[in-house]
Amino acid sequence: MQRLVWILVLAVTPALAAQLPRDSGVAPPADEGEARQLRERVQQRWTEHVRSTLGLNAGQAGKLDATERRFEERRQPIRARQRDINQALRAELASGTPDQDRVKQLMSERQQNQVRWQEISRDEDREMQGYLTPVQRARYQEERRRLQERVAELVRHRREERQRMPAPRARPRRLRP
Repeated sequence: MQRLVWILVLAVTPALAAQLPRDSGVAPPADEGEARQLRERVQQRWTEHVRSTLGLNAGQAGKLDATERRFEERRQPIRARQRDINQALRAELASGTPDQDRVKQLMSERQQNQVRWQEISRDEDREMQGYLTPVQRARYQEERRRLQERVAELVRHRREERQRMPAPRARPRRLRP
């Protein structure tokens, strides 16, 4: 059970660490300070995991942290735009008669967004070449790929759970005597 919890923590670390309330489309929590602390703890665990898995020295760890933060800032708007595009595409396809031109436009935008994402990943990898060995970079990319798969799995699971949940019923109003 503890292993499952650790895997889940590692799976959501980068997403939680980088997530902003406006990015997620969710209202900010009542205690923004508490949410910030949670993101920081999750980021710290990811950092520790990567540092130990890759066998990084202090200099490499500092450079990797700076690189991750800088490139995550570049990814956030792309991630948010991708979410908007996917939502619009799902809505269009769910309509009785999807607009062919709108679907074509959204598909094109999605592909352009994916190209921008890949460019950022290439730029990030190029920067990491300056301070990580080829083996460390390969291990980092593998850890990140596994993390992304786990996050996607968690998102799918949450979406399925929400779809299975019945809509909240309105409570009957009491008549006052």
